[in-house]
Amino acid sequence: MLEIKEEELKKILPSDGPSINEVKRYLDKYNDEYIVIKCGGSVLVDKNLFDIFIKDIVTLNKIGFIPIIVHGGGKRINNKLNKLKIKSNFINGLRVTRQETIDVVEQVLIEFNKEIIESLKQQSCNSQTINSKENNIITAIQENTELGFVGKPTKINKAIIDKIVNEKKVPVIAPLGLDDNNQTYNINADTAAGSIAKEIKARRLIIISDVEGVLDNNKKLIPEINSSSIKDLIDNETITGGMIPKINNCLDVASNGVKGVVIIDGRKNHSILFELLSDKGSGTLIRK
Repeated sequence: MLEIKEEELKKILPSDGPSINEVKRYLDKYNDEYIVIKCGGSVLVDKNLFDIFIKDIVTLNKIGFIPIIVHGGGKRINNKLNKLKIKSNFINGLRVTRQETIDVVEQVLIEFNKEIIESLKQQSCNSQTINSKENNIITAIQENTELGFVGKPTKINKAIIDKIVNEKKVPVIAPLGLDDNNQTYNINADTAAGSIAKEIKARRLIIISDVEGVLDNNKKLIPEINSSSIKDLIDNETITGGMIPKINNCLDVASNGVKGVVIIDGRKNHSILFELLSDKGSGTLIRK
């Protein structure tokens, strides 16, 4: 971890982020450990939130953390498909992806990936694209025939991530994979981020969403849940619908070598910094 003087920290940290004293206590906590940050496309579509997200990644990089970005792109994909008059169908929250759809999905995700790279570059933060056309790290197989070209990861190439990190660059990963025949597959971004976090033994997986976290029946945030409480929350229908596979994926990751998985609200300013560098944290922490 970098040795950073207080005066330097004051220059790096945003004025509306965690306090200097809090940050100093947490600087050594993630010493040379990977932090996978998955950001949903629904959050990044907002220009202001996108800019804050970029600044927070730059801040983490400057203080010596090792962020690894996995991004979604659902809203952008929907907009592009609508423009092209290609109808979208979903099964259990996963987009049915035919050949004409996968071509559009791949194009949109790679374009968005490059936008993130360019935005980081403008803040003097070196980064490196990872997608199905360049530095692909995800080997995938078809999820099921009904879904078309929707894949599930079978192998993650950790060596590429290690190389990029050793070059002092931030990996920026699009949730796309290739099979043994070089067919491109669309992969749910939560699933992709979870598979990557497990393979590289990340210290944390942070899932930035457009919800506060897991809420109880009184709509109050639940700060921490584990395998036994998750079962109860699903049984009593506190956790329902699309949140069930999201939480089960988080639990799988937390049970396979990642110390903590957290769902945080990307609509709140500097939610990443408050989660990693403050006493109160942000969102719902999932442990095994």
